[in-house]
Amino acid sequence: MTRLIRDVGALLPLTFATGLLDAVSYLALDQVFTGNMTGNVLFVGFALTGVDGIPLLNNLVALAGFIAGSVLSGRIVPRGRADHLDRRALATLLGCAIVIAAVALVWLFVGTGIHGVELGMTGALAAAMGAQVTAVKPLGNSDITTIVVTNTLANLARDSRLGGGRGQAWVQRVGAVACMGAGAAAGSLLLVAGGGPLAVGVAAVLVAAVALLLRWRPVAAS
Repeated sequence: MTRLIRDVGALLPLTFATGLLDAVSYLALDQVFTGNMTGNVLFVGFALTGVDGIPLLNNLVALAGFIAGSVLSGRIVPRGRADHLDRRALATLLGCAIVIAAVALVWLFVGTGIHGVELGMTGALAAAMGAQVTAVKPLGNSDITTIVVTNTLANLARDSRLGGGRGQAWVQRVGAVACMGAGAAAGSLLLVAGGGPLAVGVAAVLVAAVALLLRWRPVAAS
């Protein structure tokens, strides 16, 4: 168990960062998620039926940005399984950190009063999240995708003793869910304490640090 915690601990901070950015983008930017695309697909459906307060364009921009980032990352990062990031995956994650940091700077110096600027920041953050999940995919951990925890919760329940399983991999699964929630809580607290630029800047630092960590620390595949 100690080794498992050590190995998956390199991916959990990325999950935390996703929760942080989703909290910031939803609460203070465009009322969209930049990592959790399931929520945005639902929002698009709501908006198309005329539900008040659901921005259609913002959600479409987030979806398009996420797809574009994932496509670009897929062209860069090699296929197959790996126990650490290769140089191209490392460069991709560091590029994500740079994009996130750039959004923090734009937010700091330009602000969010211009709708076009907000859309640009939303698209950039979503693209970074799409690239991030594709960059870590070769590590092969199906329970820590770093952007969603729905499948993680399903696996946790199905494989629990209550569900007829043996309770395997419960540490990493609970950790992923907890990190997503903790990231969202941290994002909301940072918004109050220092505003959007600070919160997004923290996420950028986390992504950069984890990219370097994943380059040299093995990750247990599941």
